[in-house]
Amino acid sequence: MTVRTTIDPITRLEGHGKIDLFLDDRGELENAYFVVPELRGFEEFCKGRAIEELAFITPRICGVCPEAHHMASMKALDAVFKVEPPPAARKLRELLYNTFYVTDHTLHFFFLASPDFVMGPDAPVAERNILGVVAKVGLELGGRVIALRKECNEVLAMLAGRQVHPICGLPGGVSKGLNEDERKRVQEIAPRCVEFGQLALKVFHDVVLGNSDYVALIKSDIFAHRTYYMGLVDEQNKVNFYDGHLRVVDPDGVEFARFRPERYLDHIVEHVEQWTYLKFPYLKDVGWKGLVDGKDSGVYRVAPLARLNASEGMSTPLAQAEYERFYEVLGGKPVHATLATHWARLIELLNAAEAMVELAEDPEITSADIRRIPTETPGEGIGCVEAPRGVLIHHYVADANGIAQKVNLIVGTGHNYGAICMSIKKAAQGLIKAGQEITPGLLNRIEMAFRAYDPCLACATHSAFGQMPLQVRVFDKQGRLVGGAERGLSGAQPRGLE
Repeated sequence: MTVRTTIDPITRLEGHGKIDLFLDDRGELENAYFVVPELRGFEEFCKGRAIEELAFITPRICGVCPEAHHMASMKALDAVFKVEPPPAARKLRELLYNTFYVTDHTLHFFFLASPDFVMGPDAPVAERNILGVVAKVGLELGGRVIALRKECNEVLAMLAGRQVHPICGLPGGVSKGLNEDERKRVQEIAPRCVEFGQLALKVFHDVVLGNSDYVALIKSDIFAHRTYYMGLVDEQNKVNFYDGHLRVVDPDGVEFARFRPERYLDHIVEHVEQWTYLKFPYLKDVGWKGLVDGKDSGVYRVAPLARLNASEGMSTPLAQAEYERFYEVLGGKPVHATLATHWARLIELLNAAEAMVELAEDPEITSADIRRIPTETPGEGIGCVEAPRGVLIHHYVADANGIAQKVNLIVGTGHNYGAICMSIKKAAQGLIKAGQEITPGLLNRIEMAFRAYDPCLACATHSAFGQMPLQVRVFDKQGRLVGGAERGLSGAQPRGLE
């Protein structure tokens, strides 16, 4: 007899998904599925549009990370029109993008991740949120979080034209430069971002690393997988969010591949399963062996932990010092502990803040030379950046008139989908025991297995409901529903395992 439990909706992520847990006759976990029941249509309805419009259409995929889609689209359009932006334009793009990284990583850690650690994974649901965190750590820290995001949004509006869904991108550059007064304003804000990055790491050290139970949870085998890792690196193999080579290391940390993003199809293939609308990318030269880890499986991971594992360091000094401490505390490279992603994310936040300072101090960034006008016939182009949630690829094909013919998007959550499914199953197997009551706290610990990835299901599929409903269901051997919980469905029933 199989028992089926469903977590639907899953919480504290963007998009719409559910987790189905199947128990055997003994009450032990037999299988787990992370089901994404909605279809993303952006690749299809971008077809037939003027290709340069895609820089303004694709950011509407998600209100959390529109800057990532805008940036990847800009780079793809540069390639479509065969034009290289001038140095000042590139620096303006990088300043925008690093500012976005600071805001996005702050959002995830304090609003989505920290309730599990500050309040505790078993805390009542009503307290396990940002309001509970502020009540526990104090209004001062809450005020710092709000102030940081306010100032960063000011910089984003200055550079991108507005705070959400940027409009500055053009093939060959950007539409607006930075004047001296604006540069000085960024110079005021950027050091405060560095200070905040250091404060966020102190909170992590005090609250998480200072708690032996949390350290044991991070290092626990139920939250670990030996996979390949992929990340964007510069010429020195340092983490780079905007440009570089895609570097892949194997589960032992040995370089497996290093290639320009334009060659991604030589290395990545997408597998399809009938029970979900998300695809499963895997390494072509290893092959698809199913949802299993190890060196013989083509499953790989992206996002903060993967970026650190795939690199040989950070690009700024304070972040580099924390990078070294990260591996010293966690036993060397590579780190396979999924929950360590939260620490890696804060290291990246600090790196991005330090980069803001460097870029704001660069005199060339106020140059009026911010665009090269395309003169070539449009064709095919690939743009790649590191979205906070992992490698983001935009691949466009235009006809000679500049009309989009083909569009392919592979987002961080897509790259991670196989690993997310494996993480959920392994956590559930380690936590659900025969005869044990399935409590909200236990289900939340299972959710922690995917929450570290910061998945964005709107990016990966595009949600029809405009919210992140979640359902978890538990079924017995006969397929009878024996427990579960749900949130935010509003009468909409997601497609499950038929």
